[in-house]
Amino acid sequence: MAISQVDYFFLFVISYVLVGLLTPLMRKIALAQGILDRPNSSHKSHKKPVPYLGGIAIIIGVVIVSYIALISTKFTWSNFWLATSVLGPAVVMGLVGLWDDLKSLRPLPRFIGQSIAGLFVAVFLVVNNNIGNPTGITGLDISITVLWIVGICNSINFFDNLDGGASGTVAITAITLTYLAIIGDQYFIAALSIVIAGSTLGFLIWNRVPARIYMGDAGALFLGVLVATLTVRFEPETESSFGSFVIPVLLLAIPILDTTVAVLSRLRRKTSPFQGGRDHLSHRLVRSGLSRRISAVILWSLTGLFSIFAVLISLPNNGYELIVILVALFFWLLFFIFFFRTRVS
Repeated sequence: MAISQVDYFFLFVISYVLVGLLTPLMRKIALAQGILDRPNSSHKSHKKPVPYLGGIAIIIGVVIVSYIALISTKFTWSNFWLATSVLGPAVVMGLVGLWDDLKSLRPLPRFIGQSIAGLFVAVFLVVNNNIGNPTGITGLDISITVLWIVGICNSINFFDNLDGGASGTVAITAITLTYLAIIGDQYFIAALSIVIAGSTLGFLIWNRVPARIYMGDAGALFLGVLVATLTVRFEPETESSFGSFVIPVLLLAIPILDTTVAVLSRLRRKTSPFQGGRDHLSHRLVRSGLSRRISAVILWSLTGLFSIFAVLISLPNNGYELIVILVALFFWLLFFIFFFRTRVS
């Protein structure tokens, strides 16, 4: 069933306002309970303790608005279970992240939790033929989907290392996905994406430089699973199947770049990829002399650039899909070389 532009507008505004109001409440709770991100390790870049629980505001906002929208329209159990199949694993992963925020989990149990969530989503999507671009080989489809969900979940989590960096980037990705889903008549994906956009921008009010609250692993892992799942379900309108596989990668090109640079940098220094460090894109930008605010704007701008590439590929009968992909790859490799060669400390 189609959704009107007015409906999308209200979904965005309600999500924005709700999370914008919930976030300071969560900040008060975090301060009262001492749930703080303390600068007690070398990879922390902030100087004073900053409260967590911003991710809980995002989770509550996305879930409440999504289910209210379901109930207020022509409710069906099929739509309810469809929404739950996407939101459920993301909420579970968010709770694992909250546990990590409170107890500081080791990388292994966190990775196991992500893998279980990824496996559940992958099996459900493949069995119900809900993958946007299947290969036709069940085992391969499940493997690719698990790898994508776990990989993006970690990328968003790693990328959340600068005030406003992750929340702004996810918002831009979600807005672009909303547009692509609308023109592709994929209204379920468009509706959830616009709710994510409104929620992350509502949170950004409090998370922009200087951040008064962090989303923590709860928010990063929740958004990671949710965005990864929606991009897997999305079926772009492109000239070739290769182009349709590339679009989700372009939408998340900057978090992927951040993870690639950080992991390869740590392997080069013979340190664990799972060990925290000040070797992410944001850290390198700040060390080059840029302010934290300008660094965040640059990361948002790069996300916008690759989002434009994704939109160009999706244009009907454009005739230059391969050229756009090659140009996007050139820029990605150029940014990789630039960031990888900048000093770590």
